[in-house]
Amino acid sequence: MCEIRKEFLNVRQTLRVPLNKPTSVVKPTVPQKNASEQDAKNLQLIKYLTVWYVSMLSEPTATTVCPQVQFSSQLSKKETYPRIKSQIKPTVTKPTASLLRNLVVTTLTSSYRPVISMAPSHKPRRRRKDGAPIHIDQDNSTSNSRIASASPQFPLAAFLWPAKKSVSQWLSLPLILMAVGLFRWATGFWGYSGTTPIYRRVFVMLIHVAGFNVPPMYGDLEAQRHWMEITTHLPISQWYFYDLPYWGLDYPPLTAYHSWLLGKIGFIVDARWFALDTSRGFEDQLLKVYMRATVLVSEYLVYIPAAIILNRKLGRMRGVNKWESLVALVAILMQPATILIDHAHFQYNTVMLGFALASISSMLAGRALWGCVFFVAALCYKQMALYYAPAMFAYLVGICVVPNVSFSRLFAIALVTTLSFAVCFAPLLLGSMYDQYRNVPTNAAIETSLPSSLAALPFAVNEKAWYYPPLLQLAQSIHRIFPFARGLFEDKVANMWCAIHTFHKLHQYPLGQMQRISTVITLVSIWPSTMTISLFPHRELLPWAMASTAWGFFLCSFQVHEKSVLLPLLPMTILLGGEGGLGTEMRAWIGWANMLGVWTLFPLLKRDELRMPYGVLTLLWAYLLGLPPTSLSLYFGRQSRNGELKIITKALHLSFYAAMIAWHVGEAFVPPPENKPDLWVVLNVLIGFAGFGVCLMWCSWQLILRSGMMEDYFGVRMRIEAADKRKKQ
Repeated sequence: MCEIRKEFLNVRQTLRVPLNKPTSVVKPTVPQKNASEQDAKNLQLIKYLTVWYVSMLSEPTATTVCPQVQFSSQLSKKETYPRIKSQIKPTVTKPTASLLRNLVVTTLTSSYRPVISMAPSHKPRRRRKDGAPIHIDQDNSTSNSRIASASPQFPLAAFLWPAKKSVSQWLSLPLILMAVGLFRWATGFWGYSGTTPIYRRVFVMLIHVAGFNVPPMYGDLEAQRHWMEITTHLPISQWYFYDLPYWGLDYPPLTAYHSWLLGKIGFIVDARWFALDTSRGFEDQLLKVYMRATVLVSEYLVYIPAAIILNRKLGRMRGVNKWESLVALVAILMQPATILIDHAHFQYNTVMLGFALASISSMLAGRALWGCVFFVAALCYKQMALYYAPAMFAYLVGICVVPNVSFSRLFAIALVTTLSFAVCFAPLLLGSMYDQYRNVPTNAAIETSLPSSLAALPFAVNEKAWYYPPLLQLAQSIHRIFPFARGLFEDKVANMWCAIHTFHKLHQYPLGQMQRISTVITLVSIWPSTMTISLFPHRELLPWAMASTAWGFFLCSFQVHEKSVLLPLLPMTILLGGEGGLGTEMRAWIGWANMLGVWTLFPLLKRDELRMPYGVLTLLWAYLLGLPPTSLSLYFGRQSRNGELKIITKALHLSFYAAMIAWHVGEAFVPPPENKPDLWVVLNVLIGFAGFGVCLMWCSWQLILRSGMMEDYFGVRMRIEAADKRKKQ
């Protein structure tokens, strides 16, 4: 017991807390042997109590969770003490229990004001002693669990091993950002097909893009350039109506505003790039460099800062040390699918994904209103963010009703969300009213037919009314954003509908019927995750819920594109920065999902002649994280001996890895039959659909397990069974 008293004094002295000796303190006696285990628990509780009380004074609104009991800063000392007292169980030696109670009372009744005023204004930071290296392979690898390890467990940890002890975070983070930026910029160096010499391609930085020299549409870069063209030259009221067959604008307003800004800047550099109508198919080399640079700059302004902040937030919440968070950050930023789609195929998906990450980070920090603002920004940039909407909605409802109903919070969330949408759409709607006021002439290429939603109204709308222009703009933008007329799925995508279509043609059914069926099945697939996060609205569960609902939408929803796989992969990959994220099980599952996801993108990348960047970035990421096919140590080596990966998990993952390798070999050397030209693409769809279904089930199961729902269920079942046994006896 003297050790408990001594340890408590050391903690108090370290935290600069004065010890007011209680009026009645029983002298400690040596406890009996059978009381040592409880004394150790009481000692650990006192440590956490002291740290909790000091942190509560420095952050009055914070809530700190210790292993034994959860305390709320809103409770008074009189309310808190009984909860603490109930956690300290008396041991065999009564003086020990009495002393412990007095120590707790001392912790709660000490005066802190004199200490705060006497504390120095600045305390030099002490150099951290070199401790035992963190065994990063453990699933619970945090700063609190240090296990001696002679070497890192995978190459990425080995690369960053020197930064573990002596390199400052202010130095390592800029170096990491420069390195991942070079990989992104170099991805666009791959020259396009043709007769251009390879040295000239590299020298002038010719950047291959989808659809290069392939009229009449020219590919995705031309689509983005065309939107910059029309937003720069046309009135805002004509953006969603202009020449719709040729890359008509079909994204929400924030994409249009972003295109307008980039178009204005590019127009200053070279007016030919965005000349109205005459610049279609313009293939200037500097234009490609400019467009690639806009993707990189946009990503570094939105996505990269959001990823860094969220990664640090996850690490601090779960006690992950800074070096492990740095390793996880590199793995997140080097995710191959995101780099290939945005920087090789050419998209601005990272802007939308960055807003989604900022929303998650705000939710984890307890700032729900800011989280709503950022999530609305993601929705208003690309409608694909709807994949996350059910999880976000269920979480917001949960924090408003669990444990007590809070109408004020519900009203604030609804108000902020509505205002955020209004701010995003305000320039479009007000601009249309202003154009009508100025009597802006209508261009010949403007679509004159009414949107289907407006034409289906049961009453006639007065076209001369003041509210008609904004109503027309809103209806047309929604009509363009949700193109239900395009069909159930677009191209060959690894989801349920394309897989079923392989064996049973779905185009024979009415489109409206398929829309209703897909909606019902999508709701069924996301029901477990949305119900779980609404009943157990814990902040740390939000990434799991978003990953689960995104997989459900990707597999079952209407009008899915191959690039949509980025949405479920993002919250899964972010979990590398959480507790046990770099451990064996989490790294195996997250790595397998990412490798499968980028593999399903290969047919799309192959059409753009991006096989080489695909191979380099995918194998590099697999090598850095110690994943197949570059390494099998995660499944058969020293890391697999701790028993974290079950045999069925190993068999499942390795069978998919083998199938992906065999598919690549067959696709490269075995031509498909003439009557089945899409054989290899269809096999890609079927394998990918099966793997993504497993990802959906795994994310949903992990969410349920981590919510504590199963513990409550099994606890109730055990009590019922015990009561039945007592009745029988």
